[in-house]
Amino acid sequence: MARPAFRVDAVLVQAVIAGALSFAHLHDLAAAAGQDGWKAWAYPISVDLLLVAAWRRLRSEGPSRLAWCWFLIALFASLGANVATAGFLDLAHPPAWLRFGIAGWPALAFLGGTLLAHSHAAQEPDPEPVPPAPAATEPTPEVEREATPDPRPEPEPIAASAEDIPELAPAPTAPAGPPVPAALVDHARKLADDHHARTGARIDTETLRARLGVPSQLAETIAAQLV
Repeated sequence: MARPAFRVDAVLVQAVIAGALSFAHLHDLAAAAGQDGWKAWAYPISVDLLLVAAWRRLRSEGPSRLAWCWFLIALFASLGANVATAGFLDLAHPPAWLRFGIAGWPALAFLGGTLLAHSHAAQEPDPEPVPPAPAATEPTPEVEREATPDPRPEPEPIAASAEDIPELAPAPTAPAGPPVPAALVDHARKLADDHHARTGARIDTETLRARLGVPSQLAETIAAQLV
């Protein structure tokens, strides 16, 4: 299997050049502030490591005030060294504040690296406990008694005695008509049968009164007896 041809990445080359220049400027600034020998080489390593640690914290855990704070501090130290070595400061006679800043940088870098390495565990919120599913509750005896019909029979109504029933007034009766002789009733029945045989309908009171020649009240009484 053929290996892929080596290609030069322009971005990587640019990063190496920028890192080398920044490293050299930090070394020169530390040496000018009185940090000679290996100490002058340790300063650029400390600044670059703090910058990388803050950027890694931002990439892995998202934006946070702590990571942004130390990223800006390391970037300001690196950018300040680049500007200071460009002729804006007399490195042969460095000012007091520059000596003070270079001397206090190790403690500041140690504090920043410790916070970036060990503060994420304390800032992570504890996962909220998942509440257990509610267990099925059994119905209470009161609910069971309400749902279950009462097996006891209902009491039978007590029959009222004859003495407790109030006496009712007798219903009014229709006034009795005039007395009708039996022979007249038999004759009227024959006329009614003859009328029903000829017409197929019952004889009415007015026809019965005309056939018998009796008053209307007597005809009504006879007709009531023929029903």
